[in-house]
Amino acid sequence: MDLVFKQLTTPNPEIATTINRWENDPFLTPLMRPNRNKEELEKQVSVTVESLTRRLESHSIYLIYVDGQLVGEMNFQIDPGHLYKKEAGTAWIGIGIGEASIRGKGVGAKAMQYLEKQIQEQKLARIELGVFEFNTIAIKLYKKMGYQEISRMDDFTYWQGRMWQDIRLEKYLK
Repeated sequence: MDLVFKQLTTPNPEIATTINRWENDPFLTPLMRPNRNKEELEKQVSVTVESLTRRLESHSIYLIYVDGQLVGEMNFQIDPGHLYKKEAGTAWIGIGIGEASIRGKGVGAKAMQYLEKQIQEQKLARIELGVFEFNTIAIKLYKKMGYQEISRMDDFTYWQGRMWQDIRLEKYLK
């Protein structure tokens, strides 16, 4: 498996179309964004070249390729307002493996290691992330990689007829 990470600098229609497909995938949507109710969960979003370009103003975005195919996306923001622990020099991260055929093959762990390296190169000391309590596979990965739970936020996202917690995790970089 040829695994390559590329920083997104100039979005194009092909990238936007692929990310748009993932954002509207009924399997991935509950894992990727919080939803207050069923209607919000089922609402289609529109990822465009323009929306990705705007997102680059606040996020460093990296694309994940396996054997030349775009399979996922990861990103970080520096000191965003939604941090649980307001500690300067913190990167808030997000990662999504969009292609089902790649999940469970170690790509997420390698992508996280790469993202952590990029964050360290920015001289940031801490990473924080949120993961919904039903995403047990991601929780297991994050804890295995040294992330520690710092908080749980009740009634954070809607899925399968009820509200779920958002678990906040952190890791200090060496």
